[in-house]
Amino acid sequence: MSNHVPVPARDTEEPAFPAVPDRAQWRYRPRRAFWRSRVVRVVAVFTLLALCALVILAIVRDETGTEGFLVGLGLAVLPVPLLVAAFRWLDRVEPGPWRNLIFAFCWGAFAAALVSIMANSFAVRWIATATADPASADTLGATVVAPVVEESAKAAAVLLIFLLRRRDFTGLVDGVVIAGLTASGFAFTENILYLGRAFGEDQEIGTSGIGSMTAGTFFVRIVMSPFAHPLFTVLTGLGFGFAALATRRQRVRRVLLPVTGLVLSMGVHALWNSSATVLGPWGFIVVYGIFMVPAFGLLTWLAIWSRQRELRTISGQLPAYAAAGWLSPAEPLALSSMRARSLARDFARRTYGASAAVAVGEYEAFATTLAFLRHRALRGAGGPDFIAREQELLHHLWQRKSVASPALTYAARATGQVWAPPQYLDYGGYNPYRS
Repeated sequence: MSNHVPVPARDTEEPAFPAVPDRAQWRYRPRRAFWRSRVVRVVAVFTLLALCALVILAIVRDETGTEGFLVGLGLAVLPVPLLVAAFRWLDRVEPGPWRNLIFAFCWGAFAAALVSIMANSFAVRWIATATADPASADTLGATVVAPVVEESAKAAAVLLIFLLRRRDFTGLVDGVVIAGLTASGFAFTENILYLGRAFGEDQEIGTSGIGSMTAGTFFVRIVMSPFAHPLFTVLTGLGFGFAALATRRQRVRRVLLPVTGLVLSMGVHALWNSSATVLGPWGFIVVYGIFMVPAFGLLTWLAIWSRQRELRTISGQLPAYAAAGWLSPAEPLALSSMRARSLARDFARRTYGASAAVAVGEYEAFATTLAFLRHRALRGAGGPDFIAREQELLHHLWQRKSVASPALTYAARATGQVWAPPQYLDYGGYNPYRS
């Protein structure tokens, strides 16, 4: 794809190319072998995750006991809604499919946790037998084996979505969100295990209250460091995110960047684990304050910057379609503002009803996808079916334009994106200030 990507002109009232097919036939799908069927893949993934869930929950329950398992589950679930909401907020500009997010969380909670527990246990036993030093084996397992095994297991989810759902994985934000949710699921299961064990120890020695093992474990893992595992794995996600931005010709970069991110995640994870096992309580506090908190702040800034970069991509790419007549001049400005988008949906709901708000939301989603599609094409990563996909998206916009365009024009003016005419004048076929 060249650096100049033309926009189809709209010189007539209706588009010149054929109308978009029904929803079930939006994209041409060649015949596939049985084992490549979407139904077969969904059933296989669901079965695998369900089996992993049954096994890992049985292992955790065996380690903690039924009462400890329930206590650990109740406490471990507390940070999950906050983490999921934070990553979903980050993904609002071009939201990824829920199936990808659910898969990532479940992979971390079940598959990655199961692989990690089994591999870590086997490695520690083997080291203890080979060295005849169980204490050193535990330390080596926590500082070396666990970071390598756990980060590799979590990275597998990011890799699968990167390879099998490539159109949904387009940049840094997608890498951060997928990696963060995978790590959140992993931390959820790990917290059940640690909190359940702590509760069991409290039951054996008869301690309770603030001084109990359960309270201490809850404070360290849930209050102080709920972001620890997401912080580690987000480095892997950033590696895949940068790889997604690479062109097809930059094959070495597309391999080295994910590997670099994975190695960094292992290194940070090892530093975190060694801060408590090797350096002691004061070492943990020093690493937490000097490294972990600033690193978390830096990655948070990078994630928000990436989100704003997506909005700038929309404002930079959609004016070409406005110049060609597909969008009104105010629409690219409204679509590049999350506040204006929300205001447009609210206006459509108040004025035309719930179905109109749905149509505006779909219009915003299609326009966003169109902007990113064109952005990738300008970088030479549009793919051979760029024209067909572009025309399909333009038709989706055209079908919703009569409702969405006035709402977005109103939102652009109400949020100060463009100049608003006096309230006593009609514009665009309606006056939103008139009751």
